[in-house]
Amino acid sequence: MPDTQKKQLVYFESWVDPCALDILGERADIQVNQLRYGGPAESNWEHMRAAMGYQSSSRVELREPWFADAALLERCPRLLAVCSTGAGYDMIDVDACTAAGVIVCNQGGSNRNAVAEHAIGLMLSVSKKIGAADRAMRSQPDVERFFYTGNDLQGKTVGLIGIGQIGSRTAELCNAFGMTVLAYDPFLDSQQVSARGARQVDLGDLLRVADFVSVHCPRTEATFDMFGAKEFALMKNTACFINTARGGIHNEAALYEALREQRIAGAGLDVFLDEPPPPDHPLLSLANVVATPHIAGISFEALHNMASYAAHQWIDIFDGRIPPRIMNPEAWPRYSERFREILGFAPQELVAN
Repeated sequence: MPDTQKKQLVYFESWVDPCALDILGERADIQVNQLRYGGPAESNWEHMRAAMGYQSSSRVELREPWFADAALLERCPRLLAVCSTGAGYDMIDVDACTAAGVIVCNQGGSNRNAVAEHAIGLMLSVSKKIGAADRAMRSQPDVERFFYTGNDLQGKTVGLIGIGQIGSRTAELCNAFGMTVLAYDPFLDSQQVSARGARQVDLGDLLRVADFVSVHCPRTEATFDMFGAKEFALMKNTACFINTARGGIHNEAALYEALREQRIAGAGLDVFLDEPPPPDHPLLSLANVVATPHIAGISFEALHNMASYAAHQWIDIFDGRIPPRIMNPEAWPRYSERFREILGFAPQELVAN
């Protein structure tokens, strides 16, 4: 049962690393409640109605009706904040949260190295034909090794779509491989992009010259279907497309056609529109595709970071401090009013930059 004298935080099933519970367990004023997707609905809703904080599962694991959307918020009158598991927060309806005076936070930066390394791994696997050669060795008695001649990363050009936390770490690794690093990020100027290890270019120029196009932007209304037939047509027929960000940023049917017709050379995909994709997904039938099941950001080190970041951020929130990774600062005025009403003291004032 929720203890009304304590600050209530809920999550479903499990935290990605138990260190979060150890950190939060040191606070006697915070009650952390584990819920189960298969548990009694009324019991779950009882805890959700009392909750001031909701640690959301990732999209792959999240189940209806537990998405942080307008319907859930209406049933949770004490909810002050929703946090995502990792950097991505597309499973949270940010507009609905803002309207309700609920802040949204992510764990940006916690898995930056893991995702960047995975992106490099996909580049290597596709360009060196590692995946195709591995499958051939498991199915053919006499593999013709020269058929699997690949390409080096050194001296190639990589185009990064987005150069935030993960994109900048990817740029650092690509520079270490001796690659030319370009970036398209409409939210940064050329000096900021340069400071992150890349040269700023527009999207069209990037697609025309890059040997690898690697996606590192969030999925939003603006980036959904950002890569379709038109964009793949601009790429070189020797280029490879890499996506470790979110499914839906690339149009899967358009990518399939570009690969099938050899208008681009290959793809490394960690994300799909529907996850996990079925084994008969068209893209998985292609020899020039290397795919993984949205695991780029879940190394043991990254999971520990994500849980630790989240736990410390929840402590900041409940103590009335400004959380370091707030995604909707415009919600702060209404949030502050609700925070005072619910917890009895005012949070810090958020000063606009």
